[in-house]
Amino acid sequence: MLKTIKKMNKDWSNLTEENQIAEIIALSNSIPIYIFKHSTTCGISAQAKENVEISFKNTDKPLLFYYLDLLKYRSISNEVASKLNVHHQSPQLILVHNGQVAFTTSHHKIRATILEDSLSLLK
Repeated sequence: MLKTIKKMNKDWSNLTEENQIAEIIALSNSIPIYIFKHSTTCGISAQAKENVEISFKNTDKPLLFYYLDLLKYRSISNEVASKLNVHHQSPQLILVHNGQVAFTTSHHKIRATILEDSLSLLK
């Protein structure tokens, strides 16, 4: 079930169910997919979200984007960490490509150029 919210002139999909993680992994074989893990009460996370929004507006590359509210869906965040074999951080940006994590970063490293920078790593 795909739930979307309108953000940044593009659609973000809300990551709210565990079965979506398998869908993300499968879909990543045809398109790069980002997961942004956000703590709605954290100032650093708010700044990171703003930087992602700027970066998202400035890219014209095809990609999908999932938004994970950590306070509402902590168990989903734990499953993301487990299934993608990444250490949980908040805020965190994860790029999934070809069924695996191609890039991940967190906190102040989430800059306004982060999408272009990370997409340039894909082959």
